[in-house]
Amino acid sequence: MKKIITKNEKETMSLGQIIGDKCMGGEIFSLTGNLGTGKTLLSKGIAKGLNIKKNVSSPTFIILNIYKTKTKEKKIKKFIHIDAYRLSSKRDLENIGFFDFLNDEENVIVIEWGNKIKKFLPQKAKIIKIKTLSENSRELTFS
Repeated sequence: MKKIITKNEKETMSLGQIIGDKCMGGEIFSLTGNLGTGKTLLSKGIAKGLNIKKNVSSPTFIILNIYKTKTKEKKIKKFIHIDAYRLSSKRDLENIGFFDFLNDEENVIVIEWGNKIKKFLPQKAKIIKIKTLSENSRELTFS
């Protein structure tokens, strides 16, 4: 288990960008943490690291956003951004095509509130727990 502390939003975004830049395709990230801890900010950073130019926003009400990537040197074609807060059943996940996304190595998947669908995540999913330490600083635990 690895822990990283970020001191402000810029550092959290930069950490996400580093994560996105290191992705090769097929990665699945489950982000957990209380409301306002920075799950969407980290997601935006990952998208930036994948060279996505569009504004990435939390898919809270629509549950799912799909962004095409602009990486030429990698096989990654899509960034799948899911908000699982209101998802709980296998049927919910089937309805958004979740299981199809999992098997495509050309995708990078980020799931906010991934703990809500933990039992459906593949073993290879990387869990990132975000904890608020102060108004600006966060502790990110990777497992």
